[in-house]
Amino acid sequence: KTARLEFFQSNHEGALIDFLHEQRKLAHGVILNAGALTHTSIALHDAIEAIVLPVVEVHISNTHAREGFRHRSFISPVCLGQVTGLGRAGYTVATNLLLDHLGAPAAAESA
Repeated sequence: KTARLEFFQSNHEGALIDFLHEQRKLAHGVILNAGALTHTSIALHDAIEAIVLPVVEVHISNTHAREGFRHRSFISPVCLGQVTGLGRAGYTVATNLLLDHLGAPAAAESA
């Protein structure tokens, strides 16, 4: 089995929500780094919940070692899991978590 990855980046909340809704019919899962929107966006929470796909939340920095307002994630309650504080390696961990959840062999390599 192979996995195909598609990458999307936007600083606009609406564009992220539109992309998530598009993935409902195209993807088997999503890895999402929502940045600061993690701590403010109920709309992202609702979009993740609506797409009914496994979503892994990723943060390059350890959000729990930062300012208090960054300790709360509005999206983590509707995500499969959260990877935080591992730098770019967090994306590899998130990919392997998602592949494992989907029953695919976890063979992602660090970028």
